[in-house]
Amino acid sequence: MKVRSLGHVVVKVRNQQRAEEFYNGVLGIPIAARHDGMNMTFFTLGNHHDLAVIATGDDAPDAPRDAPGLFHIALNVGDSLDDLRATKARLEEAGVPIDGVVDHEVSKSIYVRDPDGNGVELYIDASDSWKEDPSRVAQARPMRL
Repeated sequence: MKVRSLGHVVVKVRNQQRAEEFYNGVLGIPIAARHDGMNMTFFTLGNHHDLAVIATGDDAPDAPRDAPGLFHIALNVGDSLDDLRATKARLEEAGVPIDGVVDHEVSKSIYVRDPDGNGVELYIDASDSWKEDPSRVAQARPMRL
């Protein structure tokens, strides 16, 4: 077997509408479809769906921070530092707290959390250095935008 690519990610959230307001309203990811019977929303970035959320209910408990599970999803927001700066401005305008801005050498990233605390990395690619030295993907240092 050979895995060819990542197809999509499904993230558990408490409230479908609130998640739509974040992923569609703030981040601008188009909604492809809804499955109301399962409280799911499917978002597209060019495929039939690339991301989905499934609501578990407003009273669902937080997952423990030290429990196994998804750490974050990463979404490409452009090609330049100007694109990343515009993303930061949009997040600030929407009142989304920024957890950090990081230079990974191969990418530059802004880290936030969705309304349910799921980690979201918004990034631009910055270097192809990983092609010659794959260990370069493990670089991380705080940066300013």
